[in-house]
Amino acid sequence: MEQLNPAIESSWKTVLEKEFGKPYMAELKAFLLEEKKMNRVFPPGSLIFNAFNQTSFSDVKVVILGQDPYHGYGEAHGLCFSVPEGVRKPPSLINIFKEIESDLRIKPPGHGNLTAWARQGVLLLNATLTVRENQAGSHQNKGWETFTDEVIKQLSAQREGLIFVLWGKFAEAKSALIDKSKHFILTAPHPSPLSAARGFFGCRHFSRINELLRQMGKQEIDWRLE
Repeated sequence: MEQLNPAIESSWKTVLEKEFGKPYMAELKAFLLEEKKMNRVFPPGSLIFNAFNQTSFSDVKVVILGQDPYHGYGEAHGLCFSVPEGVRKPPSLINIFKEIESDLRIKPPGHGNLTAWARQGVLLLNATLTVRENQAGSHQNKGWETFTDEVIKQLSAQREGLIFVLWGKFAEAKSALIDKSKHFILTAPHPSPLSAARGFFGCRHFSRINELLRQMGKQEIDWRLE
């Protein structure tokens, strides 16, 4: 898939240059080319690296980790938990907005596009960057996790004072990749309707993130989207 390499922002391309030359990436490219012959793949090729293109390596302040892109038509646009404007908000995102309202008294927006967060330094990273239409998890264990684990490792190694937000057991397992002496880790159950009531609601991560950023002398995140 020819866009896989050049469609990523230059600072990330520098940091991740070695990854693009590794055998697993060539295998992933071949897999995606075959997939696209037979199935719809989301997000579109130009948006696979949207999270990186919206938030350069040096601008990252917060990392929110998701697992898989949305697999419904038109939903995925390369930012975890986010959907383009005009697309119905998924249940997990609705719960995220509920928690923000409870935490910060910010009314839920009329859309689910989180690009404004990304442009303030929130890296909205899915562990797997593509998916087959209507088949959740269909592109797991094809190489993407190796790539995104390296993203987390490089952020941990080369940056300081980042806030990693890990919701659910899958995300929490990634804490093993993060240097806890240099960074902050916030964990809670996943915001999905299956688990949100078990501790995602009331986690107050959004105010906590801004409190930590304030303490470090960094600009807070404006969580409002309208």
